[in-house]
Amino acid sequence: MKITDIKFESYMWPRHTPITNGLYTYTHSGVNIVTVETDAGISGLGLCSGISDSPEVASAIIENIKIPLIGKDPFDTEKHWHSMWKPKLVGRRGITTRVIGGIDIALWDLKGRILEQPIYKLLGGFTDKIPAYIAGGYYEEGKGLKELADEMRENVDLGADAVKMKIGGVPINEDVKRVKAVRDAIGPDIKLMVDANNAYRHYQAIEIAKKMEEFDIFWFEEPVEPDDYEGSKLVTQATSIPVAAGENEYTRYGFRDMINSRCVDILQPDALVLGGITEYMKVVALAQSNDMDLAPHGAQELHIHLVCAVSNGLILEFYRDSVDPMWGKCFTETIELKDGYVSVPQSPGLGVELNTKELEKFRIV
Repeated sequence: MKITDIKFESYMWPRHTPITNGLYTYTHSGVNIVTVETDAGISGLGLCSGISDSPEVASAIIENIKIPLIGKDPFDTEKHWHSMWKPKLVGRRGITTRVIGGIDIALWDLKGRILEQPIYKLLGGFTDKIPAYIAGGYYEEGKGLKELADEMRENVDLGADAVKMKIGGVPINEDVKRVKAVRDAIGPDIKLMVDANNAYRHYQAIEIAKKMEEFDIFWFEEPVEPDDYEGSKLVTQATSIPVAAGENEYTRYGFRDMINSRCVDILQPDALVLGGITEYMKVVALAQSNDMDLAPHGAQELHIHLVCAVSNGLILEFYRDSVDPMWGKCFTETIELKDGYVSVPQSPGLGVELNTKELEKFRIV
């Protein structure tokens, strides 16, 4: 079997209402798809993230870096990864690494389809279900303390044992009131995560961490800028709240530096960002050798496989329809949260197919 082509598609649509985190406002959502085709008529589906603002650039990058893969055996994922990753020019960080990751994910999906096995089985098959938390709690126009509390209670009613909210977008004392409102709404037994999306300097993060400790926070996510390892370390040392980060980190080298600096307690790798599944599994090994847990960021259709495959998978990030009008419509199957857990699909590969009928009207590339 040989690879015959690699193609790229990008789709974008408006959200119900713009959502804001500690630093950024998002008016649209979308999905970016890489397809690896073979001469056997079997194709693999991969995902890319963070490139919706420049899909034409991503498409051009794929046209260039796919060249050494055409005509090759799709099972040689380690070889293919290194043929694409040329750190002087391509792959060290940024959009090219994300494109490499999309191709790599498609190759793993393809392997699963050929072997008729789900990806988590190919990677180790540690468990077939994992705890999950519902991510939300964004800043939105007209959302006050009551509306925020109602949202979090609704997430718990949907079966969540853990929920996450945003901080960093308003003054510290105002955010502390928001955190208190959520804790009061969900009660003492539900895990509560807070996510600043890099909004603080280290001294500001320490201040709010100290003020949040009484609310039993499960983790404080991305308190400072991604490259501020020393600042993150200072936050970690100053609070009893575990610090989590890594969604903006690239390759095993970036995670090596995060681990060596001991700047976080929980790692949050995103295979769509760091370079795909092949590179993600190297991060897993680094984390295991340092007794660190992983709570991957985003893309629940993919990361359910990656967090269930390994012994140090902690919890899955889960998004619902409140943040995306196309939730449950992009793919033919949707994973569901039940009693605090999500079960991994047992179909080959990722276990999903693209719902082209629903998506076609939103295609931009």
